[in-house]
Amino acid sequence: MHPLLESRRRLVLYLLAWTPLVTLLAYVVWATGGISWPEAIAVLSPACLVYAFACLSPWYLCRAMPLRVSRAANLAGTWMAAALAGGAVFLACARLAASFLSEFSSLAGIERRLAPHQPLLFGMGVLLYLLSAGLNYAGVAAEQSHAAERRAVESRALAREAELQALRMQINPHFLFNSLHSIAALTAVDGARAREMCVRLSDFLRAGLALDKRESIPLREELALARRYLQVEQVRFGERLRVEESIAPECEQCPIPALLLQPLVENAVKHGIAGMVEGGAIRLSAVQAGGGVSILLENPYDPEMPPPRPSGMGLAHVRKRLNLRYGDAATFDAAGHDGVYRALLRLPCQAEDSQAHLKS
Repeated sequence: MHPLLESRRRLVLYLLAWTPLVTLLAYVVWATGGISWPEAIAVLSPACLVYAFACLSPWYLCRAMPLRVSRAANLAGTWMAAALAGGAVFLACARLAASFLSEFSSLAGIERRLAPHQPLLFGMGVLLYLLSAGLNYAGVAAEQSHAAERRAVESRALAREAELQALRMQINPHFLFNSLHSIAALTAVDGARAREMCVRLSDFLRAGLALDKRESIPLREELALARRYLQVEQVRFGERLRVEESIAPECEQCPIPALLLQPLVENAVKHGIAGMVEGGAIRLSAVQAGGGVSILLENPYDPEMPPPRPSGMGLAHVRKRLNLRYGDAATFDAAGHDGVYRALLRLPCQAEDSQAHLKS
């Protein structure tokens, strides 16, 4: 269906656009003499109303015959034939209108007065049809351009979503590998604690699998998952691992990418607490800032220990997920100073439904 016919508002605007054309055509007919201005308006108004719908037909020809240099001759012949047919239709509409109007005494003889203008009316019909063809070609090109742009946006969104999903799928195997390594280390030292760690690990994995395919979860759920992980590690480290939290209540409902904090908490344990003989406290805080949420994770570390490998998943993983999801609207900074490593995330606190554009 023609786009103008899909909306009543568009159709009304299209027909209103013919008003100046009717005025111009009536002026040309009146200026050539032999017919009055009111008579020219009376004849051309109904003729143009009918012809306006006839001028919608080039839309279908434009879609069936796209502009190509190799087919220029065929296109020219087809459009010339169509324009001549269109001119004949316009002339027939004008003659029918004059025939009907001649029934009124005030317009008697209008058919005779219109006869000398028939070649002019035919030429006007041809030109109007060709003008309509040009405008329809422009409309088809614009539609195809918008469709291509939509496909490109959808393709980028799908690619980004696939990459996000791939990144997320890397988390569980990575965490599971680290946890099993910790359990293996405990089995030779304390079998009871190893069993307890297995139980807590199963609780964590059960909670993680419950996320299913949710892209975002409230911060409170993300923090609950982080606590479950830390409970697993506390079996191994005991009093060496302490957790301190300062979470503003208004931040708890803020949605964030699922398992976003997991690599940071793992790094805090693996590259921080694990390297400290006396252990230390992992401090986690969250506050609202500038319409978003600011999350800070701090942990002590031994400056003399080698830093994490650049190829590791942790920090690069978080940074890439934030960039894919939020672009420049989110920031992530991580650095160590004076024996304390700080990871600071700032991201928009968006409602769940406001992220729907990323899927389409």
